[in-house]
Amino acid sequence: MKKVRIWLFTISLLFSVIWVQAQQSPTVLLDQETNVIEKAIDTLKKREKKPYTIRFGIDISKPVMAQMDKDFFGLELVGDIRLFSEFYGAVELGNEKKTQQSERINFTTSGSYLKIGFDYNMYENWKGMNNAIFLGMRLGNSFHKQTVNEYEPYQLHHFWGSEIIKNGDQIREHDELQARWLEVVAGIKVKMFNNFYMGFSLRLNRLLSHTQPDNFDNLHLPGFNKKTDENVWGAGFNYTITYAIPVKL
Repeated sequence: MKKVRIWLFTISLLFSVIWVQAQQSPTVLLDQETNVIEKAIDTLKKREKKPYTIRFGIDISKPVMAQMDKDFFGLELVGDIRLFSEFYGAVELGNEKKTQQSERINFTTSGSYLKIGFDYNMYENWKGMNNAIFLGMRLGNSFHKQTVNEYEPYQLHHFWGSEIIKNGDQIREHDELQARWLEVVAGIKVKMFNNFYMGFSLRLNRLLSHTQPDNFDNLHLPGFNKKTDENVWGAGFNYTITYAIPVKL
């Protein structure tokens, strides 16, 4: 009888252990499933697309200059997009036509240019703001032509007066010209209202190469501005109005 009681006690204890494990298993499984779900949510959050901003607009200084100078026409479109935390990719596309009088030559420069580069924002914004105080660089390339309108031949003595040449072999168009340069840029961008921004930048240019016209020189380059024989450095500026569009990449 004592052995029977021992067996009954052993069997009861075994069933009790099995029952307790059976009650605990769903809880353990539920906890495991919860952990898996939480990890999946965290992974999705990490992969969640971050908001970026594309800005595009126009350089308003060129239309103003065109109103003040009848011999100048200019149009420049600008744009930038945030690539990393404070780095922005930047592009500028423009077209210019300028007639000017050099020392003895009246000529017209016309053509287009493209500038591609980056800006680094040094300004720490408040949350939700996208203002900038930036430094950057551009690689510029122009595709232009030079047209000699008239010129005055060099004369050692001007006893008979000066002669202006308006016809002949030298009065012609020099096309398929190019120039390439680097720009160091410093500027600001400030949000005015809604998604509109006002910007200003200064440029220091270093000419890298250019196509030399026959019997002439590139005295002005679209996008680079004035060039001289002795100097490969130039300067420029722009005033921009841009509109920002939030996107997710």
